Amino acid sequence: MRQRAVHLYEAFNERFWWEEEGTYYLGLDGLKRPIRSVASNAGHCLASGIVPPDRANRVVDRLMQPDMWSGWGIRTLSTKHPSYNPYSYHLGSVWPHDNATIAGGFRRAGRHTEAQQIAEGIFAAAERFEHYSLPELWAGVAREPGAYPVPYLGTNVPQAWAAASVFRLIGILCGIHTAGHAKVIYVNPDLPDWLPDLTLKNLRAGKGAVELRMRRDEVEVVSNTTGFEIVHGRIPRPPLKETPLART
Repeated sequence: MRQRAVHLYEAFNERFWWEEEGTYYLGLDGLKRPIRSVASNAGHCLASGIVPPDRANRVVDRLMQPDMWSGWGIRTLSTKHPSYNPYSYHLGSVWPHDNATIAGGFRRAGRHTEAQQIAEGIFAAAERFEHYSLPELWAGVAREPGAYPVPYLGTNVPQAWAAASVFRLIGILCGIHTAGHAKVIYVNPDLPDWLPDLTLKNLRAGKGAVELRMRRDEVEVVSNTTGFEIVHGRIPRPPLKETPLART
């Protein structure tokens, strides 16, 4: 499995990397030619760990350019693309679950500020929807002072993975990862200015729950009946295999 993973890592980075744009091609067409579309999908690659560290920074920078970053979240497609339509379903709209996954990739790449920026955009949008209920998606119209996110006609509200995005983003800001096999919960908060402290209650794990009180990068375990050890710090990850691609 490890050999297959290394092969996938190398093949993906060789065939899909778009050097000129500092991101990954959207895909390959029927003739195996690269599809030259700057899209939000590259952020999911960051979350998966398949992106080498130096390329990860370039992908973050590219996705936060004005043609991708709307202020309410990252668009599914660049405003520079001929097919861009902010009112479409996938050609320039903003999806909260898409952004939550991307924010996780940003944090994994060490770009905490940009991950916080995505969270702020999604939370700000939620404040402007009825009952703070995030819809499935909204239009990719740029955020202006005093403006509201433009709804997408026919969007699903409520919608499960949109609602789950809130919890995912909170987990990202708090740096929470669980290693179930080792019975360890890693907590590594990095809370922004607009959310300097946060308390999580009844966080279920194992046979019980944990309550955590966090301020900026500090964490206090108020109670823990889970049987899991709470570790303040990052979850250990194996280093990327040294390959020519990883060094470029």
